[in-house]
Amino acid sequence: MNIKPSAAIRKNYNEISELCKRTGAPVFLTKNGEGDLVVMDLGTFARRESMLRLRENLIAAEESRLCGKHGHSIDEVAAIMKAAVREVLNGQNK
Repeated sequence: MNIKPSAAIRKNYNEISELCKRTGAPVFLTKNGEGDLVVMDLGTFARRESMLRLRENLIAAEESRLCGKHGHSIDEVAAIMKAAVREVLNGQNK
């Protein structure tokens, strides 16, 4: 875990930016010895947000399944995915 005082972001922005990009880990900034901010590389943030959206969708799907709502069989999902891939490959998905 990378922890730096808040003054470090003002004095060493490039160093902190490089640390975030190199490690893919957030840097925790403190103010007066207490946690204040978290800084992370934009790519890492985008991946984290994407993963959270995926988890939310999976949880929603599982909740629907547990409530007895009809879903799709594996064969149905495979057919839907193949159709989507064909559309993209044929340039129909614009």
